Amino acid sequence: MTMINFTKMQGLGNDFIILDYEEYEKTNKNPAELAVLLCDRHFSIGADGLIIINPKVIDADIGWIFYNSDGSIAQMCGNGIRCFAKYVYDKCIINKKEFSVETEAGIIIPKILEDGRVKVNMSKPILEPKKIPVNVKNNLNFEVNLNDRIFIANAISMGNPHCVIITEEDTKTLALKYGSEIETHKLFPEKTNVEFIKVLSRNEINLDVWERGCGTTLACGTGACASVAACILNGLCDKEVKVNLPGGQLIIEWEGSFADTNYDIFMSGGADYSFNGEIEI
Repeated sequence: MTMINFTKMQGLGNDFIILDYEEYEKTNKNPAELAVLLCDRHFSIGADGLIIINPKVIDADIGWIFYNSDGSIAQMCGNGIRCFAKYVYDKCIINKKEFSVETEAGIIIPKILEDGRVKVNMSKPILEPKKIPVNVKNNLNFEVNLNDRIFIANAISMGNPHCVIITEEDTKTLALKYGSEIETHKLFPEKTNVEFIKVLSRNEINLDVWERGCGTTLACGTGACASVAACILNGLCDKEVKVNLPGGQLIIEWEGSFADTNYDIFMSGGADYSFNGEIEI
């Protein structure tokens, strides 16, 4: 048996196990297998995902390896990247407040703010159906046909696919009832995250999410970005939006519009330590 050290962090209740690379190497396990083992909430630490610090990158200051709790790869995770950024800065792995991170979704730029929050340049939303990917001709306001109803949806990728549904119904109820079915719908060849949102004003929305590979979670940073982009593209919100999630609030900023989408999305929010520990593998 091998003992490894870990840190548990959370961003708006979306929780993660963070391992330094040398701790990961002690396990002699592939990261997918390790994610399933460590993220089990009944027999292990428990988390929505596993983050491994990856210092072995060339084109960025640092990198990460990220797996969902079911062992699937996540190209990007908004709450996870804030926790990652705070961790590597606080541990002096990175000695500057703004730096580049290599992810499966490309290079992401987080910045540690003076108030302790983390602001992240999440790059541009991907709106081309084949790149999201989604099997429709137009990524906005298409039909998702389920067994007992039809939803009007918007597909957007933030490095990972999202299906955003704007509704006047209770968003939590819809996420619990239909999230799994939409996640695995034939329209989404790589499955999808699913966001149900209610627009409160031009600067505020409520959001409940069913995350691909996780189920319902307390927050989803990339989902908040995709949801705000969908609202702006549909003419429902302005350029800075407060997103209310079950775990707390995020501020999403986007200068884009239906006429010009060539702008990066910025996300600001908290990242907090839960505890440090040691576990026997």
